[in-house]
Amino acid sequence: MIRRSLAALAVTWCLAPVALAQAWPTKPIRIIVPYPPGGSSDIIARAISKPLSEALKQTVIIENKPGANGNTGTDYVAKSAPDGHTFLLCDVGALAITASVYGKLPFDPSKDLRGVTMLAYSPHLLVVHPSVPASNLAELVALSHKQPLNFAVTAIGSAPHVAGVAIERATGAKWTYIPYKGGSQAIGDTVAGQTQVLMNGMLATLPFVESGKLKVIGVSKARRAPLLANVPTIAEQGVKGFESGTWQGVLVPAGTPKAVVDKLNAELITIIRSPEVRERLVSQGAEVHTMTPAEFTQFFERERKTWATVVAQGGIKID
Repeated sequence: MIRRSLAALAVTWCLAPVALAQAWPTKPIRIIVPYPPGGSSDIIARAISKPLSEALKQTVIIENKPGANGNTGTDYVAKSAPDGHTFLLCDVGALAITASVYGKLPFDPSKDLRGVTMLAYSPHLLVVHPSVPASNLAELVALSHKQPLNFAVTAIGSAPHVAGVAIERATGAKWTYIPYKGGSQAIGDTVAGQTQVLMNGMLATLPFVESGKLKVIGVSKARRAPLLANVPTIAEQGVKGFESGTWQGVLVPAGTPKAVVDKLNAELITIIRSPEVRERLVSQGAEVHTMTPAEFTQFFERERKTWATVVAQGGIKID
């Protein structure tokens, strides 16, 4: 009798995760974007929300919770119930930088969040206002020694900020960093001429280059971007090996059941790889990149170590 009870219990334990994944979701899903509307993460969230709703047969709500370079929205998700109904869609590279930049955080990204999958990569574009008399990186660096240049960044300690510091150190450029609450505001002020230089994800910045409202200086890819084939990479212009960009991915609170994480991973990969969504993103300069949860974790740790060195060298710190 005892053996039969134990056997029945073992079967229950094995089937429980399957039943949980089959039952999920049981209520509307919220995608938390920790930045203002109009940035790369927001664009991707809106691209996947409808097909995700259709696939899961549940309402999918996008909530923008900007603040503190994405930390406000990230903290909200980290402290949410680990049931798969609230997840974070953010720039994973920026999240990996956060722990090095901020002296104190209300959450630990490595312990309080669990990666689901990467979705897309968008290289940074180094752009200037059309009135800036520079057409390449060398001319921009030379100009920075002759006149003040304000460099718009999405936030202090953001991925574009740290990338800008890396270029500044490598080339000897001189500019003043002007922080914003997100990419859309940084773009807006550069288009208006209030700042002269900007580094931001291609997904959100390319439309302004195509319309002539911004002039592109370089692309932060290892190889040239197909949509900007005539624009040399920053590495080609003397910053050897330089590569940066925004990596949009999805994370859930730590403790979210593996069965739910695996199901969400499968649904998101199917959606982001679908011809309609993929073509929509590729036409705007993004590249679809998907990962298993384990691959996501390895990527995050590599990024964290890489950018911690740059942050330390640049003296970027927020208490």
